[in-house]
Amino acid sequence: MDLIQSGVERKLQLQELEELRLDAYESSRIYKEKTKAFRDKQILMKEFVVGQDVLLFNSHLKFMPGKLISRWNGPFVITNVFPYGAVELKDKQSGSTFTVNGHHPKPFYEGTPQQHEDTEMEAEIRLLDAVYSP
Repeated sequence: MDLIQSGVERKLQLQELEELRLDAYESSRIYKEKTKAFRDKQILMKEFVVGQDVLLFNSHLKFMPGKLISRWNGPFVITNVFPYGAVELKDKQSGSTFTVNGHHPKPFYEGTPQQHEDTEMEAEIRLLDAVYSP
């Protein structure tokens, strides 16, 4: 009788272990779905227009960064925007064209931002001679 009782207990323990394993898988799946939804919400969609100037991210420097090396190359001109995010770029110096992922370029703005005249504020800085009197 002890063998029959211990066999039944062992089967119950295995079923309980299987239920715990399935609960862990379900919890992991729910966590991954929530994390993916959160990260997807943080992604900013970039919209490019043909003729727009852009800078291209140099992914080779991502693994070997240098202190004073810029990670952005360019500027390049967009010649074509494909569906699903691919972008065709044209190099201004050489004139060659190539296709890249739409996540790698970013808009390039030349010069400084323009300020409106009515909202422009002038800052005046006065430097006083430091006089040390004992």
